[in-house]
Amino acid sequence: MTAIVILALVAVFIGLRLYNVLGERTGHEQPILKSADPEARIEPRAATATALPMTMSDGGDLAYLPTAGPGVRALLAADSTFDVARFLEGAQQAYRMILEAFWKGDLEAMRPHVDGQVFETFSGAVEQRTKDGLVLDNRLVTIDQAVITGAEMDGRVALVEVRFEADIAAVTRNAEGEVVAGSLSDAVQTRDRWTFRRDISAADPNWQLVETDEEE
Repeated sequence: MTAIVILALVAVFIGLRLYNVLGERTGHEQPILKSADPEARIEPRAATATALPMTMSDGGDLAYLPTAGPGVRALLAADSTFDVARFLEGAQQAYRMILEAFWKGDLEAMRPHVDGQVFETFSGAVEQRTKDGLVLDNRLVTIDQAVITGAEMDGRVALVEVRFEADIAAVTRNAEGEVVAGSLSDAVQTRDRWTFRRDISAADPNWQLVETDEEE
C-alpha cells in the first residue's frame, strides 16, 4: 500500500461508474481535444517537480507528456470512441470515487472499478485499519493536475497511466474520535500515478484501475 493510499481524501460521490466518465464519446460534448497535437507544448509550471514539457489540448489544458504521444496516438487509432480530454476528466472523478470508497471502507462500491490485485491491497488495508480501531477523516482540497504520462496498446488491451497532483489534508482518528495523526488545517501536496486498463474489443466499456504508485 503506497503512501498516497494512506493520505488521499474523502470525495463527494462514490456511485459514479467508469462507464460514464472514462474515455467514451457521446457525440454531444465539445471537441476539447481535436487532434492531440504533440507539437503544441508549453513550459512546465515552476511548482511541478518533474521538469518535462507538456502537450496541451486545443482548450489549453495539459493533456499528456510528449513521451506518451506514440501510445496515445496508437490508442486513438485502435479505438475511435476514445477521447483524451474526456478520459482525463473521468480519471479525476474515478480518483475521487475510488479513494472515497476506500476511506469509508465501502469495498463493494470499489470492486467493479479495480482489478483483483488492487482490490486485495485496498481490502487488506481496510481490514488492518479496522483491527487497529482507526478511522480516516481526510479532505481533498484540490486536484491540481491530471496528466497522461504513459499509454500503450497490448494487443487489444489499452493501458493508460495518469499522474495526479493533489492537495490533501489527512487526519487519522482512534475509536474514540481523537486525532492521532495529521491535521485538517495543513494540506500536503501529493503526486500519484494510477494505471487504468480496458479491453477495447470487449462489450464492457468500463476501465479498471490496475496499479497505483506514489511519485517521489
